[in-house]
Amino acid sequence: MAVLGVDFGTSNSAAGVARDGAPHLIALEKDEKTLPTAVFFDFEKKRMLIGTAAGKALLAGEEGRYMRALKSLLGAPLMREKRNLLGEKLDFIDIVARFLAQVKRGAEAQTGERFDRALSGRPVRFHGDETRNAQAEVDLREAYLRAGFDEVAFMYEPEAAALANRALLDEGDLGLIVDIGGGTSDFTLFRNGVDGIEISASHGIRSGGTDFDRTLSLETVMPLLGRGSEIRHAFGNETHTAPATIFNDLATWQKIQFLYAPDSRRLASDLAQYAVEPDKLARLVSVLADELGHDIAFAVEAGKIAANISGAGVVDLQVVERGLSVSLESDTVGALLRPMAEDMAAAALATVARADVAPEDVTHLVFVGGSSLMRVTRDALGQVFPQAAVHHGSALTAIVDGLGIAAEGAFD
Repeated sequence: MAVLGVDFGTSNSAAGVARDGAPHLIALEKDEKTLPTAVFFDFEKKRMLIGTAAGKALLAGEEGRYMRALKSLLGAPLMREKRNLLGEKLDFIDIVARFLAQVKRGAEAQTGERFDRALSGRPVRFHGDETRNAQAEVDLREAYLRAGFDEVAFMYEPEAAALANRALLDEGDLGLIVDIGGGTSDFTLFRNGVDGIEISASHGIRSGGTDFDRTLSLETVMPLLGRGSEIRHAFGNETHTAPATIFNDLATWQKIQFLYAPDSRRLASDLAQYAVEPDKLARLVSVLADELGHDIAFAVEAGKIAANISGAGVVDLQVVERGLSVSLESDTVGALLRPMAEDMAAAALATVARADVAPEDVTHLVFVGGSSLMRVTRDALGQVFPQAAVHHGSALTAIVDGLGIAAEGAFD
């Protein structure tokens, strides 16, 4: 019975199988290797869109609700809260399940096979808290079952990437997978042997590319909307700083959709009424009224990528106000993101320490995951493993390649 390998990611997802022992990626969208992990509930046409279609609907200004980074909600109580969407009471497990159901249908349509079982990737740790970490797998398992799979098994994502990148190592070499994804950073130390790979240790932390976006947004964009501004008291001349929570949530991919409730909009209006800098808080009011939070998040992400590639980027905020933008220099991006990159390097060192291996004994450093392409992460990891040869695996498909290879024997 065929088993589908599924990489359900924070930002992108993919599916694959093995063909003659080699990974075969299934194109879930035409000519695309990955599928954006995003959904859009179209209020006018009463339908749920996923992937690229969801993003297009958002950017086109269609009336509806856009959601991204749903993986980051796994394990949180929010996952099981019911919401009215398209005339139905749905929780977030239902939403993830419908996304996975479309992945299942797409894979079956492309291959002509039926997939009743899935091998799913998962982070080494969804959360630092052990209770939430365990609950996250429970939530994800339930989503697969609601999606129509009869069984699901799980594999650590960096271990799948190690399997896919075995050919980079000679026999006896010691490799470290550095998987910097959207919501987590995961590490696997493995040795290449005659009959396959030997996993020495795996470790992970809850920090990734969406945290990079959040930091950049908080420090460069949110001040334009009133973060850090002073608010006058209704009586007297005293002031206080605008509450941080609304800006923190607006800068966090998975929390943006919750800010469009009446209480958040009311809070923004109250802040604008008494603001020392009313123009800035007026922008916040319009962002919530026009539901522009995800547009801002996309602009920050694009500016980050441009700064990483060319040394300078721009966060284009024309959607908020004509002519509004923020310049992002690579030095600024590096300075803001370096503390998180150093935490990732520390987690990598902790991984090799678990196997009683010295950092200088690691012969190969293999970067996978979309945020592994960030210069600041490569620099931080390179500094603590200076002896290792550096490889850049298939950033977006290494995990699903490994899952496809492993899927054949996942239920033996």
